[in-house]
Amino acid sequence: MSALDTGTEDLRAEIDDGVAVITMNRPDRRNAVSQAMVSALGAVLAQVEADDAVGCVVLTGAGGAFCAGGDVKSMAAASADRGDGAGPSLDARIHRQRLNQRATSGRLWSMPKPTIAAIGGPAAGAGLSLALACDLRYAVPGAVLTTAFARVAFAGDYGGSWFLTRLVGSSKAKELYYFSERLSAEDALRLGIVNAIFAPADFEREVMDRARRLAHGPSVAYRYMKENLNRAVSGELGECMDLEVTHHVHTGLTEDHREAAQAFVDKREPHFRGR
Repeated sequence: MSALDTGTEDLRAEIDDGVAVITMNRPDRRNAVSQAMVSALGAVLAQVEADDAVGCVVLTGAGGAFCAGGDVKSMAAASADRGDGAGPSLDARIHRQRLNQRATSGRLWSMPKPTIAAIGGPAAGAGLSLALACDLRYAVPGAVLTTAFARVAFAGDYGGSWFLTRLVGSSKAKELYYFSERLSAEDALRLGIVNAIFAPADFEREVMDRARRLAHGPSVAYRYMKENLNRAVSGELGECMDLEVTHHVHTGLTEDHREAAQAFVDKREPHFRGR
């Protein structure tokens, strides 16, 4: 296991047997997002995306929470101090937020490696959006998920409206945004928002078992599999099928495919090398 320097105490990161485990670390604020955290998260995600030693990324939170979203206390203080017109312009703030979102939730969605959200506690607002950006979501029984934005009169950010609509459909996503209902882990499982629920005592082991399986799987195939599946969300059928053919033929020429085919004949587990 090797630790990564994130440059801030608000975010921890380490590589464990091919899995990059990234931990939002403000437990006293239920891991509410800070500028230091989001900046570090973008930088770390860019680093692990380009690292061939990393085959899977797990995003989680410290202290029994996933992420409470924006730090409302800090927002209130900032609003009180904003009367003098100091600070960046509206256009600059919008542009900075666009960059932050593309570097974090955008990269979790688009990077050519499997990403997992390990939801060990509440996930709200931008925290839920970050979880929704991941390919897979696993939760503990007591986890509560909520869009939360309406409760603080925000429209929503970090891509949550896009991700949630594609998971549950437009009408249900609108309901969850408008009313900011608190979903139990069981409700989220029923809606297809989370993939599975694991008991707290087994949670870390279950998530890491799956993450390591992905990290040691056929990474070239996963790269193009994820691109196919992401394109299928909004792509035209013919274009998606053409892309599938290109990727299918390409992966059929890899060393991993030859190894898997031989392992099938030999009745053994394949040993993938990512090439």
